[in-house]
Amino acid sequence: MQSPVFPDPRVRQLVRLAESYGLDSPELAGAAALGAIAVVASVWLVVRWIRRPMGVRLKRALADRESVAILMHPNPDPDAMACAIGVAHLAATVGTDATLQYAGQIRHQQNRAFRTVLDLDFERIDHEREIADDVVLVDHNTPRGFEGAEGVEPYAVVDHHPGNGTGEEFTDQRTDYGACATIVAEYLEDVDATPADPDESPGDVDGLVVPSDVATGLLYGIQADTKHLTNGCTDAEFAAAAYLYRGVDEDLLDRIANPQVSAEVLEIKARAISDRDVRGSFAVSDVGRVSNADAVPQAADELLQLEGVTAVVVCGRREETVHLSGRSRDDRVHMGKALEAAVGDIPGASAGGHARMGGGQVPVDGAAYAHGEEAALWSQTELTGDIFAALNGDV
Repeated sequence: MQSPVFPDPRVRQLVRLAESYGLDSPELAGAAALGAIAVVASVWLVVRWIRRPMGVRLKRALADRESVAILMHPNPDPDAMACAIGVAHLAATVGTDATLQYAGQIRHQQNRAFRTVLDLDFERIDHEREIADDVVLVDHNTPRGFEGAEGVEPYAVVDHHPGNGTGEEFTDQRTDYGACATIVAEYLEDVDATPADPDESPGDVDGLVVPSDVATGLLYGIQADTKHLTNGCTDAEFAAAAYLYRGVDEDLLDRIANPQVSAEVLEIKARAISDRDVRGSFAVSDVGRVSNADAVPQAADELLQLEGVTAVVVCGRREETVHLSGRSRDDRVHMGKALEAAVGDIPGASAGGHARMGGGQVPVDGAAYAHGEEAALWSQTELTGDIFAALNGDV
């Protein structure tokens, strides 16, 4: 039987190779060769997809949906809010509507200023039924802070915190980065978007544009999570700041960075300092009841400035939840892991974070149960011993 003629020399070469392995029938050899080509083509497509910049991959994932819900973590900070508006802008470039949502509060004066100055439209949720569409998590990787959160399956996840959460279609988790806003800035650069000069019309820029308010928000998100590029930075933070700089509105940035401080925040900072319990180079302070949970991490920042103190944890109770915030400049203390260990045996508690910064939430009922007390009798000082033990590594 005459062998079929294959015009492509690569196919003819594979046919000869197949025949050399005992596939004497030209038809079988040809089929094997074509199958091999299909496999090679499939592998090539997979490799090409993997090598695509992450921003291009997220853009395509967003384009597959008519609308998405971009979900920030409870009590969103500037990094989370910046990521939300950055991803929303990326979604808008492919015609995908985005609803920006959060659980909890926006009470920290800089968080409120960020939202007000940039005139951001956020929706607060209490239950998973209120989530608008497929969920894109930013600046956290596991839904939390609202009823039914454990049943939410994210469509995409963009984060720089440790954790096991993933997205069904897209996951980008870079725990070595100092800010999640850095990742989102890279996405916009990946798709060749140009930050628009605040003094120019966006129409003056060819191609995709990053509006000035988005560029300003992303830069402040990076600054906020890295203490103005002085702590926890990588090369990526400086590269992202350089990329965004052209589009930054200095007046908006100054208004966000320098808001007025409420009397309550100042009082809580004072209580954290005056009521501190110092053991060695570690300090733990119980500031009692607070109406503004965002004052707790601000008090922790203040307490760490005390001479001779290298790691601090501040506890404050809002309603039936105790909020923990820790800071460390001590190489012996991984704050995120220390807080996680301190509350590990308390039902319903959660904690975590990075080496230098961590936080957590402890339900009063769960803490009372873990310490053998009734909730009506339990006090936050019961946590102090556990926290000091965790800071010392005695867990």
